[in-house]
Amino acid sequence: MKDCLFCQIATRQLAADIVAETELALAFRDISPQAPCHILVIPKKHVATLDEAAPEDEKLLGHLLLVAQGIARGQDVASAYRIVINNGATAGQTVFHIHIHLLAGRHLGWPPG
Repeated sequence: MKDCLFCQIATRQLAADIVAETELALAFRDISPQAPCHILVIPKKHVATLDEAAPEDEKLLGHLLLVAQGIARGQDVASAYRIVINNGATAGQTVFHIHIHLLAGRHLGWPPG
């Protein structure tokens, strides 16, 4: 998608502080971090929301979680981190390209939000 911010990051049209990359995914530091460790994991394929994911995206969605797990281990936060996916504007999604927030490095209270 030409106008999608995360598609532009995935294709290197826009710069980002990239921390990991696979054939299917890219991970980079959030520009407005909500925790000392706040990394976004995105698929290179454009999928606007989790609700729009299709059965053929099953492998991709699982891959995103495993990428996040590997990043948590690499950032030395694997003992305590939170994974968040916002689906839709009223749930807090501001960029309509599915992404995982990996948050760690501080106490993460409950309930969130």
